[in-house]
Amino acid sequence: MTEKAHYHGHRKRLREKLNNDEQSLADYEILELVLGTVILRSDTKPLAKELLNRFGTLRGVLDAQDEDLLKLKGFGNSLVSHWKLLRELFSRYVESGLPKKKQLSSPAEVAEMARIRLGRKEKEEFWAAFLDNQNRLLSWERISTGTVNTTMIYPRELMEQALQRKASSLVIVHNHPGGNLTPSSPDIEITRHIVQAGRILGIRLLDHLIITADTYYSLKDEGHI
Repeated sequence: MTEKAHYHGHRKRLREKLNNDEQSLADYEILELVLGTVILRSDTKPLAKELLNRFGTLRGVLDAQDEDLLKLKGFGNSLVSHWKLLRELFSRYVESGLPKKKQLSSPAEVAEMARIRLGRKEKEEFWAAFLDNQNRLLSWERISTGTVNTTMIYPRELMEQALQRKASSLVIVHNHPGGNLTPSSPDIEITRHIVQAGRILGIRLLDHLIITADTYYSLKDEGHI
């Protein structure tokens, strides 16, 4: 008779703990259960603890770059794919909540949605939140994808999309993969061009946000809009 590996009983106890009181789970125990959906025949506790030791928090673990995750023993391509799925799930969860709000109270709400979506990206991406005349979200869309330190955006094309969606205003967002929040000269220049293009069409640029993994920079708050 084959003896069951010790981790089978451990996982059963963790699942019982989850079902009885999910908040009682330690961070590493949550990771154990997540890892166990992919790693079926090994003890996941050592890898769970190593992830937290290396990246500090659950947020750090989920935000970690793929190449850094792959450096850990036992973290293979299947887990990288699973991590991508988790990130996409969380991004869509946050994004799906915003349209239910009667009114967007602050660009900070867009910033948080964008941080989850863009904060860990290795290349710059440019997104736009198109809003109606009551600041309700009509659409949240990627406009362009660039390189590690630049992405192109054309004011005319952006305004065409705003008109197609019958938007009255918009918040534009892009990420800085290097973590530096300071806007570049092109960032400031393109913001001014978009403001000018929108003024002609009656479409207000409410803000231009620069996103990193931890925080954001508002060009409006800093006087560039």
